[in-house]
Amino acid sequence: MSAGPGRPAGSAGYGPEPPRLGALEAKVMDALWDEAGLSVRELIERLGGTSAYTTIATVLSNLSRKELVVAERSGHSTRYHPALTRAEHTAAVMGHALAASKDREASILHFVETMPAGDLELLRAYLDQHEQRDQS
Repeated sequence: MSAGPGRPAGSAGYGPEPPRLGALEAKVMDALWDEAGLSVRELIERLGGTSAYTTIATVLSNLSRKELVVAERSGHSTRYHPALTRAEHTAAVMGHALAASKDREASILHFVETMPAGDLELLRAYLDQHEQRDQS
């Protein structure tokens, strides 16, 4: 399976490697993906109330540096929004895992072979729709 004309095998046009998330960073991102526009205090509540304010503020600063969150001033507080959707982030991570594979085709096929039936049906429906659009 080729990456396409003029593209090195394994590149498939993916951008820079998505930033890796630590455990607390992943929890913060999950909270923001579930409900965007949270303040540090609201995030602490969503995470169970055990994290220190400075800890969450530092995590948000790191996520901002990684370009995963955007800070928005709102009165006297700052609200945080994800810079991309959960699906976009997941797709970027999956794309880079494939790009790093020594055997992209085998990796894709193994992934598809291990998909649950419901996911396979979703993929089939998508491919059928995509094929019908291409033929139109």
